[in-house]
Amino acid sequence: MTTLTSDLTGTIGEAMHVGLVCCSRETPLRVVAARMAQHRVHCILVVDYGDDADADHQLVGLVSDRDLARAYHEGRFDGATAADVMESPPPLAEPGGDLRVAAGRLADRTPHLVVGDAISGRPVGVLSTLDLARWLATEPDPVSR
Repeated sequence: MTTLTSDLTGTIGEAMHVGLVCCSRETPLRVVAARMAQHRVHCILVVDYGDDADADHQLVGLVSDRDLARAYHEGRFDGATAADVMESPPPLAEPGGDLRVAAGRLADRTPHLVVGDAISGRPVGVLSTLDLARWLATEPDPVSR
């Protein structure tokens, strides 16, 4: 068997998409599904808005399209909230992280990684398998350089 290698390198920040769609723990799954469809995303970040409107919002989880499908399949969709199905803690990565390592995580574990600022830890974007595919399709072939 021949092993092929690639010189293609990049960072998570180069491939991730910015613009976060969020909800609270109490958000009904039907509303989560509607937001996913409206914004054409595969996951929604779940945040704790706290009691103070000026306070920082704390990231507590992630609800993916797969979580919605699982809840529907198991008969738990109606009446369920984001907190009932979210992945917590959410899978995290840093913008400067190695994209090849992140690709391994996407392939083995989860189709989404929440990308957080290295200093503040606040979410700045999401890296999905589709973002990776888009990056791979648009990066120049190292052989043709």
